[in-house]
This record gives sequence, structure tokens and C-alpha cells, in this order.
Amino acid sequence: MSAFDDQDLSLAWQLDRPSLESIQLDRLNGVLSQAKSMPFYRDRLSDIELPLVSLEQLQSVPLLLKHEMMPAAVGQPGQIFGLPRHQYVRYHQTSGTSGFPMPVLDSAEDWNWWLECWRHVLYAADVTEKDVAMMAFSFGPFIGFWTASDALVQAGALVIPGGGVSSETRLQMILDQQCTLVCCTPTYALHLVAVAERLSIDLASSPVTRLIVAGEPGGSRPAIRSRIEAGWGAMVIDHSGASEIGAWGFGSRNGKGLHVIETQFIAERLHFDEDSPNGRLAADGEEAELVLTGLGRFGGPAIRYRTGDVVRSYVDHQHDCKFMYLDGGVLGRCDDMMVIRGVNVFPSSVEAIVREFDATAEFRMIVDRVGQMDTLAVEAELHSEGCNGLAELFQKRLAMRVDVRPVESGSLPRFEAKSRRLVDHRKD
Repeated sequence: MSAFDDQDLSLAWQLDRPSLESIQLDRLNGVLSQAKSMPFYRDRLSDIELPLVSLEQLQSVPLLLKHEMMPAAVGQPGQIFGLPRHQYVRYHQTSGTSGFPMPVLDSAEDWNWWLECWRHVLYAADVTEKDVAMMAFSFGPFIGFWTASDALVQAGALVIPGGGVSSETRLQMILDQQCTLVCCTPTYALHLVAVAERLSIDLASSPVTRLIVAGEPGGSRPAIRSRIEAGWGAMVIDHSGASEIGAWGFGSRNGKGLHVIETQFIAERLHFDEDSPNGRLAADGEEAELVLTGLGRFGGPAIRYRTGDVVRSYVDHQHDCKFMYLDGGVLGRCDDMMVIRGVNVFPSSVEAIVREFDATAEFRMIVDRVGQMDTLAVEAELHSEGCNGLAELFQKRLAMRVDVRPVESGSLPRFEAKSRRLVDHRKD
């Protein structure tokens, strides 16, 4: 739990660097003490003597890579979740960078920590008990806005669940319930603008005054942000987080970037290359990969986790919040991730699922844009029944629908060197 009450969040935002680092060091020692007793970290932390006396000593802890925490079998939780099963009360999944989603678990205390992190996001969005919030997402196994929903309830807002209904129905619910706040992905916010225009609904005159967007880049990118704000006549508040690390960032007041919640996370900016395989510290303003250590998730501690997010960060800045500032938010990914309807999808994940279904079938991925929404289809040299089976496996593994189309055997290109099975029509 945070040391700050709601009325003191503004004070937390104004902490000077020495005071902030003192809080971080104290909480870090608590996380490391817990982690040392868990199977995954027992060997990794065996040479670490506690308590640490400075944050610089954290650099002696090995970096945590996504594949290292992956379970050995489908359906098992990630290896960092080492408490007895009965101590967990929440289950979610990552998007699946190795072909299947990684289950993530939270204890009741860990879930409360998620809500503490979200309080910063809601504070940035000026949320009060007078707000009515539309949760425009599916409420599936991905973390999505589950924590946002609970945090909004905790803040006293009226929460409208929008899962399992059409875009048209969601728009009508927004109007009928006089929603003042919408939580969704940036592309879905734009999609709703297009649907509203088709239905002759003037969103700019609706009661909505703010949108909290997450799940993909866009909320801190001027072109996307301005289109959303113009279509809705409302302010956009960006947010960033991940199932395996937590809700770590909230939009800056100027709308041009993100702040890392440094009372709840330690953020490192590392540059990796051939000369620095273990990473070197990046300077203010230098593009680097964001490495995070969560300070409140004791049932699944992520210590020095390489997020894969490329950022341009500043500790020395003039914003009203003194937490680390990421200019432009998350600038991109270190890998080739795609975002399809708010779900992170990797080409390697698609290939792993195809290979799980049929080890020899040739295929290719087709990424396109329909309106404001990105779509993914797979062409496979399979018969119709096989395509149906593969589509069912995609639904099972990715928790999303993928259009699988049969093509004639031998019609797809073969590759002797590195394969290029992704066709991206969005660039046409």
C-alpha cells in the first residue's frame, strides 16, 4: 500500500530526488527480502546481501527477461509467481510472446497495490465521485482495464461495464448514462468516433470530458491524440502498464508524455549494444530501453525487468510532477510487436501457434487497417477444416479472433534465408 492518502498524492509528485530515492530504497529492500525466499529468485539473489545501502547496488542484480519468467507448460503461471496457489485471488494473462499467454497471479495485497498505482492515473485525470465511467473493453483474461475499474469504484465513481456489446450499444450507453469518462485503447477511441459519425452522433457534445487510453502507444503521440480529442471534444490521459510488471505510468499534464510512478517503481534507462550487452546507463534525453522494478507486488516480484519499451526520459525537467518524464511516452518496442485491437501480438507468437497446429504448413500474416482498427488475418496452406481448427487455436491462445483463410498448396512463397511472412498493408 502507498504511504500517501488521496489528498497527499500531489505531495508525492513534488518529492525531491533524495527523499524519493530514500522511499525507493526502503521498499526495494522489502521486495528483495521477499524474493529471496521464492524459488525463482533463490539462486539469482544468492549473492545479494541485504539490506542494500544504496540504489546503485541494484545494478548487481541480474536483469529479468520475459522468456526467463515463462512457464514450462501452457496454462501454468509465470515462474516469478512463487507463493502457494491459495494465496492468490486474481488471474490474468499476458499476450503471449512465445506462442501462448503467460498466466499472472495477484494476491489480495498485490491487487491493492495495483489500485494504488491507478490512483495516480485517476488523479492525473481529475477523477472524482461525480464521474460516470464507461469501461469500453472486453473484460477478458488480459489485464486491460480491470484494475482501472476497481480503482474507479474505490474512488467513488459510477462504473459502466461495456464488455460483450457492440460499438453502437456502447455509444448509446455513454449517452444514456451520461458518462463523463471513457477508458479504452487509442485506436478504439478513434473507431468509436467513426461509428458515431456513421450514426450521426455528435460525440463532441456528449458529456464525456476525458478519455483514459492504454494498451498501445498513441495517447502521447500528437497526431493520434489530437484526432481523439477533436472527435470527442475531450481531454486524453495516457497510461502505460503490463500484466507482468504493473500499472507504471500516467500521462503528463501537458499531454506530451508519461511519468513513471516512482514511489511504486524504480526506473532505469539502459542502452544495449555489442559493447554493452548488460546495458549502460543512458543520459537524460537519450533513447534507451526502460527497465523497471516493482516495489509493491510481493506475490510476483519483477526485479530489473526489461520491458522492451523504448523511451526518451528525463529526471531533470520542469513539469509539475517531479517523477521521471518520458517525452512522447513509449516511443516503440525493441522487438516487432503488433497491436491488434488493443492486444499485443508478435509474429513469433503467430508462428508458434501455427507450428503447434501443423509443423509444416506454410502461411503468411496479413495486417491491414479497417477504419481506425488494425486487423490480422492468416493465409495458410490448409484445407477448410484445418483453417477452422487453427482459428480456434488462435482464439484459445490469444483470446482474440483471427481470420484464417485457406490458400492453394504451394501458392505461398518459400524462403531459404530469413523468412518474411508478414505483409503489412497499413504501410501501403
